[in-house]
Amino acid sequence: MLYNENMRVLFISANTEQINMPTLPLGLVCVATATEKVGHDVRVVDLLNQPDVRMVIREALEEFRPDVIGISLRNIDDQCMKNTKFLLDQEKGVVADCRDFSNAQVVVGGAGYSIYPEASLAYVGADMGIQGEGERAFPALIARIQERAGLEGIPGLYLPGHGLQSPRVFIQDLDGIPLPDHHLWRSCNLNFPEFWIPFPIKRGCPMNCSYCSTPAIEGNAIRRRSPGAIVEGIARHVEAGFRHFYFTDNIFNIPSSYAREICRSLIAQRLGISWMCIIYPEQIEEDLVKDMASAGCSEVSLGFESGSERILRIMNKRYKPDDVRKTSQLLVDYGIRQTGFLLLGGPGETKGSVEESLVFADSLPLDTLKVTVGVRIYPNTALAKRAVDEDMITADDNLLLPKFYLVRGLEDWLYETVSTWMAKRPHWVM
Repeated sequence: MLYNENMRVLFISANTEQINMPTLPLGLVCVATATEKVGHDVRVVDLLNQPDVRMVIREALEEFRPDVIGISLRNIDDQCMKNTKFLLDQEKGVVADCRDFSNAQVVVGGAGYSIYPEASLAYVGADMGIQGEGERAFPALIARIQERAGLEGIPGLYLPGHGLQSPRVFIQDLDGIPLPDHHLWRSCNLNFPEFWIPFPIKRGCPMNCSYCSTPAIEGNAIRRRSPGAIVEGIARHVEAGFRHFYFTDNIFNIPSSYAREICRSLIAQRLGISWMCIIYPEQIEEDLVKDMASAGCSEVSLGFESGSERILRIMNKRYKPDDVRKTSQLLVDYGIRQTGFLLLGGPGETKGSVEESLVFADSLPLDTLKVTVGVRIYPNTALAKRAVDEDMITADDNLLLPKFYLVRGLEDWLYETVSTWMAKRPHWVM
């Protein structure tokens, strides 16, 4: 239903970091698209690579004069244990700049916010925040603000000092919410030699890895878009001139039948695109990899995390090193580049298991290896519980300020060992 009068809504992506790769603000653009679809005037501002953030914010506010400002808090920190960057201070500054140049109400959301809704709302000083998916909650909130009505019943809404107002809702029918509108990407920072448009396939992950924050953001249950809707959305982007896509869910290959259906739909449409994805290295079939290559997959993230079967069990992984090796070779066989990921220093790690992982990673035909030392501790995870039991953190720590798990006694040795291995392997990065 269209509202009687348009509201002017400015969406600001506060992320200024390029962690692993330059990232376009998918969640923010999805919510902006949904807000535009119900009749409001929308503008998107992307602060990535902006030399003067305050000036950009001021110019946008003075020109557009928004009634409401939505700010995406994507990253809380850079997840790096050594010389950690706490990014929420920058994002707090964005909220303050908005206050200086506008009287509009400020609403925050995003992946990082959704992990720490109450704590991060208080930290940045916004008027309210929405935890979780905003495609329906945010337009509903705008309607209430427009009507000067009460805010009860808005899913996932937090108010400062008053906490959660109504439980968050995981949208089950993803085809019932719009895919990101390609014209909004033009407002983002596309000044990279080769940028990849993030594209949502499905949401939710049931794997329950011991350290992972995805369940807090997307939930444990897989929710899918129909392959037809996905291909149609990609086709619209292709018509607008986009050719490179990044499928954003953490387990593209699960379930395998669904992944193959997407690939075959892309093959049938002959869209001439290239794309990358994240795969979970469990029971990868050659037929799927073949279909991925034929459909335009050019690169995958292969987050195997460890080469030790014992450590993989502790992480609650469902695969073994042999599964990773088989998957890695299949990717080579079909000409798909691969970036591997090692996560070292977590529970149960020893010098022996670290060396086992390094030897294993070195034996794989990887194009790039990203090595992380120390594991960021997120709330409500098995890792957080273990860290409490081992007196690394306290039970009342909200973990907004970054805390990391690193097995005691390995700290100096682990950094020195990884640095030594990396010195002779230019395709390894930290």
